Amino acid sequence: MRLYFHPMTRATRPRWLLEELGAPYELEIVDVYKGEGKRPEYLETHPHGAVPALTDGDLTLIESSAICLYLADQHAAGGLAPPLGSAERGRYYQWMIYSVATAEPPVLKVLRHTQREPNPALADEGRAQWEPVARFIDRSLGDRPFILGERFSAADVMLGSVVALAERLKLNESFPRLQAYAKRLTARPAFQKSRAAT
Repeated sequence: MRLYFHPMTRATRPRWLLEELGAPYELEIVDVYKGEGKRPEYLETHPHGAVPALTDGDLTLIESSAICLYLADQHAAGGLAPPLGSAERGRYYQWMIYSVATAEPPVLKVLRHTQREPNPALADEGRAQWEPVARFIDRSLGDRPFILGERFSAADVMLGSVVALAERLKLNESFPRLQAYAKRLTARPAFQKSRAAT
């Protein structure tokens, strides 16, 4: 199995999950910031020249959520996905998709318009959009350590990557439970390894 990766991108999600699972994999760094994603040979792997991409035998996958769903099922013994057909599995699907479809966009808006292309009005718009998202995650988390309850899952990888970025951008200050959640997740050795350049 090979993961095409660059630090501080969405590729950290499948790498974090692979580390949590203890699954063997090869890491190939693709410096998308220097245009390496546009090399013709890499475009055969990822048609948009982005990361992550995962190859596993004859299978090639793109999109961090799809890769994480696949990895959790392929390594079911790791216990990072609830049983098929269970109500918990339904909630798991919800958080896997909510993370990228609803939670991530306002956080990325704040990141973009505070650091890359400063625009205070658009940054404030992102902050306002994050508030109801953070409130929903906070309420759903309650006093449990992880989003599905007592056990860490692949949903925490997906959602946690967004909440951790929101924490770094100081978006969780009104939500102490989210701050504690981010702290729990970022303290995990697998999370820390997922940010490394090698």
